[in-house]
Amino acid sequence: MAEILPESEALPRALDLLGAGAVVAIPTETVYGLSADATNGEAVARIYEAKGRPRFNPLIAHVADIAMAERLAHFSPLARKLAEAFWPGPLTLVLPHRGGSGIHPLVTAGLDTIALRCPRGFAPRAIAALDRPLAAPSANSSGRITATTAAAVAADLGDRIPLIVDGGATSVGLESTILKVEDEKLTLLRPGGVAAEDIERAAGMSVARGATGIQAPGMMVSHYAPRAAMRLNAGAVNPGEALLAFGPRRAEGAERAAAMLNLSEGGDLREAAANLFSHLLALDRVGAALIAAEPVPPEGLGEAINDRLARAAAPRGS
Repeated sequence: MAEILPESEALPRALDLLGAGAVVAIPTETVYGLSADATNGEAVARIYEAKGRPRFNPLIAHVADIAMAERLAHFSPLARKLAEAFWPGPLTLVLPHRGGSGIHPLVTAGLDTIALRCPRGFAPRAIAALDRPLAAPSANSSGRITATTAAAVAADLGDRIPLIVDGGATSVGLESTILKVEDEKLTLLRPGGVAAEDIERAAGMSVARGATGIQAPGMMVSHYAPRAAMRLNAGAVNPGEALLAFGPRRAEGAERAAAMLNLSEGGDLREAAANLFSHLLALDRVGAALIAAEPVPPEGLGEAINDRLARAAAPRGS
């Protein structure tokens, strides 16, 4: 089983393992990441092996700062403006890949773009000390519920990796927003921890939706899935179903639920985002065949929450 070390003590051990090409689970402000040296093909392959991840799904390369990111990608003035506004933080930028960057092709999955993010906390300290970017998808089996605690990582992947760095529960609780910047056009590839409205305000322009194909992580139709089936926008609860609630008002028949957890009693979308994956995981452990989810408003972070719920409820294998 994986060794679990608190963040305050883990850096030397993590650097030894990462430098040797091993995979280490690390905390970020969004979710826990399964990290490896992004310039080492064997190390990146170990991420795919640990997750059971399809090879066509690219990875995010995490950087210590904008200077490191500019060695990996071509930054337009708009891209740099967004990086300065939101980094470190939960925004991933998909940019034209710079030739000769040293990033292994497994990270980009054969695309001519690269997904870059500068996170907060332990991760940038490790990246700066290693002096190499880290590929770091979410620390969970591919397609399953994302881990927001070290304990959740250990329960899922503890027998596949050598070290988990315990930074406590993540503060954002959703993966990063992924934004493609191309010819001064912004396209939302995945909603996440930064609301599209905030990006539009910072950029002074609109963000397009409707991206198709696998251009970045988290774009598979079925993703973030519990073992139980899911039913969305539930106005009533059937006997035996578990209930993922939101806000102060309950779906009809909520008292019949096998178990119930509320994303936010007060209807706070930030609180709901932080609780989403841990609540899904807890309800999945109840053993109910189906989880009914009450409606979540679509504005702000609600866009990202609804995206994750839709992917969790999609037919498996799609």
